Amino acid sequence: MNLKVVRKVVSTSITVILYAVLFMMIFVVVSSKAAGGEPEFFGYQIKTVLSGSMEPGIQTGSIIAVKPGGDLTRFKEGDVITFKEKENILITHRVLEVVKNGEHVMYKTKGDNNDAPDLEPVLSENVVAEYKGFTIPFIGYFMNFMNSKNGALMFIIPGILLIFYSGFTIWKAISTLDLSSKKEDPIEKNIS
Repeated sequence: MNLKVVRKVVSTSITVILYAVLFMMIFVVVSSKAAGGEPEFFGYQIKTVLSGSMEPGIQTGSIIAVKPGGDLTRFKEGDVITFKEKENILITHRVLEVVKNGEHVMYKTKGDNNDAPDLEPVLSENVVAEYKGFTIPFIGYFMNFMNSKNGALMFIIPGILLIFYSGFTIWKAISTLDLSSKKEDPIEKNIS
């Protein structure tokens, strides 16, 4: 294979990857801010898993898609729900049992990897969403970092890399043009 073809393929690949990363980061940041902190796609919220309580099905550092809203008393044994344990702590565990007490519905839950069920039953009012089976491992670490103060710096890096790479590509193109014009000059002098 020709070296020029390999260079062109590598150059195009690098450019596409840098643009993809840049646009992905822009999309994550904009959708996070628009949704009030959590990215949302087609009605599904993206949550980051920070513990191993649901392993091996949902690994630590994964992102999961959950469907918010709806009738919060509809869940049955075996469903996986995301609920508020405290003010800002969300947990995703499996429903072991549905307990109805008058007009109130509570769920006994347990993490698949935990030895015992959760101590307190979950009120249906504290359920935030239902897990829909979609998970991508390890991206949660990246998204969690992106939401930090240091993560904002990562938003700038792909743009800076694109600028430097564009400058390098332009410099290489100009160098190639200079070399080709120097090679053509002696030929033109011989013809005259």
